[in-house]
Amino acid sequence: MFKFLKEKISKVVKSLSEKIETKKPVEKKIEVEKLVKKEVKKGIIKKVFEKVTKKVLEKRISEKDLEEVLENLEFSLLEADVAFEVAEKIKEDLKKNLVGKEVRRGKVKDMIIQSFKDTFSEILDVTKIDLENIVKEAKKENRPVILIFFGFNGCGKTTSLAKLGKWLRNSGYSCVFAASDTFRSAALEQLEEHAKKVGVEVIKHKYGADPAAVAYDAIAHAKTRGINFVLIDTAGRAHTNRNLMEQMQKIIRVSKPDLKILVMDSLVGNDAILQAKMFNELGIDAIIFTKVDVNQKGGAILSVSHLLNKPILFLGTGQSYSDFKEFDKEWFINQLLSE
Repeated sequence: MFKFLKEKISKVVKSLSEKIETKKPVEKKIEVEKLVKKEVKKGIIKKVFEKVTKKVLEKRISEKDLEEVLENLEFSLLEADVAFEVAEKIKEDLKKNLVGKEVRRGKVKDMIIQSFKDTFSEILDVTKIDLENIVKEAKKENRPVILIFFGFNGCGKTTSLAKLGKWLRNSGYSCVFAASDTFRSAALEQLEEHAKKVGVEVIKHKYGADPAAVAYDAIAHAKTRGINFVLIDTAGRAHTNRNLMEQMQKIIRVSKPDLKILVMDSLVGNDAILQAKMFNELGIDAIIFTKVDVNQKGGAILSVSHLLNKPILFLGTGQSYSDFKEFDKEWFINQLLSE
């Protein structure tokens, strides 16, 4: 997982560490006068000072030290599907955190890794969604929580919807699926098959029906039966098709969702930014990334998170319904920086 990006970062850390560690050290004296109690006689202080004062070898990092490595870093990040804007941020943060700083021998690597950690943490630092609070608010209004799923063709949207349905059931909530993909051939059958496996009912119309009408009926069904969640499937479609995107807007107006979730294939590469920008016209609230278990790069996750500044809810990590991991920022950063 994320092997390519991990290797690129590790290579930069090693190269930069070696470059700085081999610099000619600067000699500095550490004074110990403050460590000696004031009541000790001056003569004794002088003797102690002369014996204990020592030279500490330190490295001062210059911009020249970083020049070549930072250039290679930017190229490596772009290769790993990190968007140019994000790659620039990582590079500039590293420069800001290192240039002009003094660091003791053996501590250079730790300093570089910490810079990466701080930058990645800042990129991923968004307010988490409080699902329990959303459920409480919906109960006050005597209605279900409504989640609508969007995504590009083949991104794993319907499977992710089913995985979330399974996760909700395991968490003690009831839910129903709305088959609002009335466009794609076999879409209804696919959702019904998922629903059967996870034990959830599906509300559907015929192919070619109004997707917004399906969502409306599913919400009414959930209200009548006291069901906690309605998960609305939509047609996987090209983000460049304006007419179909307008149809999505209609579903949103009718269903008034609590969360609009963008499902993205983590393997999509540089097109991730374009997809995210276009779908964000719908007002995306959260993201699910799929196929993370076979993702060797990981850059698209950083890029989309930085662009949308929205929380990542889950990562799809395999084929089974249980291969659905709640996103953990610290875990993700450690995956990128572990050796």
